[in-house]
Amino acid sequence: MIRIVIADDHHVVRRGLLFFLKTQKDFEVVGEAKDGEEAIAIARAVKPDVVLMDLVMPTKDGIQATREIKRVLPHTHILMLTSFSDRDHVVPAIEAGASGYQLKDIEPDELASVIRQLMKGEKPLSPVAQTELDKDSQEDKPHLTNPLTAREQDVLAELTKGKSNKDIASTLFVTEKTVKTHISNIFSKLDVQDRTQAALYAVKHGLTEPSGKG
Repeated sequence: MIRIVIADDHHVVRRGLLFFLKTQKDFEVVGEAKDGEEAIAIARAVKPDVVLMDLVMPTKDGIQATREIKRVLPHTHILMLTSFSDRDHVVPAIEAGASGYQLKDIEPDELASVIRQLMKGEKPLSPVAQTELDKDSQEDKPHLTNPLTAREQDVLAELTKGKSNKDIASTLFVTEKTVKTHISNIFSKLDVQDRTQAALYAVKHGLTEPSGKG
């Protein structure tokens, strides 16, 4: 049996979930909570497999309750079941430890399937929740894969070929002083200490062709 706690501050929602979950032969509702504090207390007491967690509740919201339950019961799965689909709610819920995120308009049979997916170690997210997480993931990536100017990249390209400052200056038709300034800027922007580290960084991050190519 999959032991489930329902946490929602709306009585009608709890009743509806309870009625449906009882129709599933492998589900057992072992507790109901009307706020975040109660959800934490019940979860600690009965140690459920799954908590269906509302997001906005009195005393403590679903995110706070999720964080606390996961702290003491790391193997309990939290399924956020809410009406909110924006990133300001989705991302904090997942970061707090929610294993899944679904909207309350989910079809009953799909909800049953989602609960079973949780027990298999999957992380079922509604399409809108997945979209918001994907956006957040993209924004977390560095906006400047290559922080160098075009001229600094030219200097770095020559540097990776093992050329001296004099040779780089000759190739790019600039003074050695200018090359030294560019190299200093490159070291600072790439957070490296010497020419070897700069060359390795350039190859690893695709900032220029590896030494000996092209």
